[in-house]
Amino acid sequence: MPPPFAAVWFDCDSTLSAIEGVDELLQFLAPELRAELAALTTQAMDGTLPLATVYVMRLARIAPTRNQVAAIGELYVRRLVPHAREVVQALLHLGKQVGICSGGLLQPVQHLAASLGVPPANVHAVPVLFDAGGRYVDFDRTSPLWQNGGKVRVLRALPASHRPVAFVGDGVTDLETQGTADLFVGFGGVVARPVVRERAAAFVGAPTLAPVLRHVLTAAERQQLAGLARFQPLLLAAEA
Repeated sequence: MPPPFAAVWFDCDSTLSAIEGVDELLQFLAPELRAELAALTTQAMDGTLPLATVYVMRLARIAPTRNQVAAIGELYVRRLVPHAREVVQALLHLGKQVGICSGGLLQPVQHLAASLGVPPANVHAVPVLFDAGGRYVDFDRTSPLWQNGGKVRVLRALPASHRPVAFVGDGVTDLETQGTADLFVGFGGVVARPVVRERAAAFVGAPTLAPVLRHVLTAAERQQLAGLARFQPLLLAAEA
């Protein structure tokens, strides 16, 4: 479906931010375990292993503390994909709903969202449970986002004010939203996954989020942004 869209939702890891948050927790582990769990993440994102299998195994083996999880939020912000902040600001300026739907951990995703100005109600990820000492207990298994199809469930539950909606993401769990979202835009600027490139209705391969605007905005909306000096560099990057 072509624009205009009432809402644009984004994945977090390797889309808004250039890292995979859970993989960043591997720095606290022995090298052989790091390699094993990083390989599991790749298989989940490429769709060769069910996300649920990988999710349980990774977090149980890592057992991150509250402080370690919080540090990922700071890293998300430091490693923003080029033009991610400007794209979100442009969409908000146009009065669109902007959201983040991620299989990542909720606390750091919320930190990134706050940095970008995304409303808290439009942030969905997987909560982590800690004991009183900040030690890992489990993750919230009532969240749909630790399993395949979870992002579809979140999009289906969006209010009517978010329709029509575009979704932008890099992985197979993002690609699953195609058909539920009114437009799916695959993003390969951090990791270009062949299955996403081949099947996405639209695809951005540049190492910046700016070209996403070509797919989610009308010509009139882009012209509206062009009238403001602060968005002109973004639009130039979108057309490059």
